[in-house]
Amino acid sequence: MRQHSFPYRLGMVQNMPPTDRIRDHAGQGAATTVAAHRTRRRLRADQARQLADLLRHQILTGGFPDGTLPHETTLGTDYGASRNTVRQALDLLRAEGLVDRLPGVGTIVAARKYPHGLDRLMGLAETLHEHGRVTNEVRTLGPAPAPAPVAERLHVQPGADVLYIERLRRLNGLPLSLDLTYILLDIGTALLDADLENTDVFRLLEATTGQRLGHAEITLEAVNADAHSSAVLQAPRGAAVLMLERLTHLADGRPVDLEFIRFRGDRITMSGLLHRSL
Repeated sequence: MRQHSFPYRLGMVQNMPPTDRIRDHAGQGAATTVAAHRTRRRLRADQARQLADLLRHQILTGGFPDGTLPHETTLGTDYGASRNTVRQALDLLRAEGLVDRLPGVGTIVAARKYPHGLDRLMGLAETLHEHGRVTNEVRTLGPAPAPAPVAERLHVQPGADVLYIERLRRLNGLPLSLDLTYILLDIGTALLDADLENTDVFRLLEATTGQRLGHAEITLEAVNADAHSSAVLQAPRGAAVLMLERLTHLADGRPVDLEFIRFRGDRITMSGLLHRSL
């Protein structure tokens, strides 16, 4: 029986009525067409993403000084892309809030991101001094018990008081970051009467201690904005924000300042100069 089972099944296919065979081939052809269409769509999506990355870089580095992007046809010629790919790339940038389309004008730069360097230890006002004025709204200020992870990082006993500061920081009036800061209390007490609204904490720490800041350990990641952060930053709830965790040390190596900074991702870009070590 086993010797006849396979030939029997093969015979069923061979003896299939011609109309059924045609229908089967048609089904295979349709499947092939659908697969090819999906492949083309995927390739166009990949190309659109690549083009969006290139255009984003130009936007962020001032590559369109008059604020207007070239016509879609020109972009397609310059980058060797189809018009559909160009439109898809612009849609991606429009979804990020970087560009907008105005009837009779074309695609314009709708927003700009400000560069925040990662290769120097500077306060926000020092970093962005070329781009406008940074002001601080002090929302909370005072001694508070250090949570265990904070106490460990600052080398104090769990529950020991530290100075806690919460600030909303604006650039040219626009919300940019929400900073949660923990400072050693013996140093931070002098900051209670300082001008925190107009001065970076880094400058105040150096003036108070008589030391330069030495180095900082940083971690950068994307997180979703919680209800509080989104309300303060005027960002959509759940929107991605850049979280910078930074532990700063004095020149003598003593940890002094632990910060959790939430940046609006649509208004800041992080950059740095890295050297490959041997």
